[in-house]
Amino acid sequence: MIKKGAEGNIYLSYWSKNRALLKIRLAKPYRNNILDFSIRKHRTILESEMISCVKSLGIYSPLIYFVDIKKCMIIMQYIDGELVKNLSDNKIVDICKSIGKISGDLHKNGIMHGDLTTSNFILCKNKIFIIDFGLSSRTTKSIDHAVDLRLFKEILNSAHTPIMENAWDNFLTGYKQNVGLKYYNIIMNLVSNIEARGRYNNNLNMQK
Repeated sequence: MIKKGAEGNIYLSYWSKNRALLKIRLAKPYRNNILDFSIRKHRTILESEMISCVKSLGIYSPLIYFVDIKKCMIIMQYIDGELVKNLSDNKIVDICKSIGKISGDLHKNGIMHGDLTTSNFILCKNKIFIIDFGLSSRTTKSIDHAVDLRLFKEILNSAHTPIMENAWDNFLTGYKQNVGLKYYNIIMNLVSNIEARGRYNNNLNMQK
């Protein structure tokens, strides 16, 4: 096992003698058995479909080798590269423009990633791969796309503080190029609204 997450466990495996990743959504003992299986089955199907859909759009993502619905299991391509979060500050700043373009492509095609962080992008042979669609959804709602951007901004602010401003500016440059100025302005207004609500709620909590 190389990663244990709330969504599922990920193991290093093999497929046709090639390294692969095995993702299994294990049963949650606190949920009703029938409901639990239904949720895990739905998310397994959705994630595999999303990854395949993203690849069809020309965005680099893992190949899906095998899906076992009964076991809520996906075997996919192992991307042998470096997580963007572990790169040098200068590289992260540069790559954020590409990440912005990828995010714009997703949103233009009605896809919300749901966990847009520097941990879910891999630099492999000078190509940027996007991974982990476990929380993704099909949506054309601007507010959902704004939530994606707000999360990425929060990650830059917490995990990459020294380069946050430059990285965020580059991300927005790439994003705007792919979605266009009109939609970009809509999303940025929504991001500002989300941030304002967050500050309001924090002030209320401090006053209690």
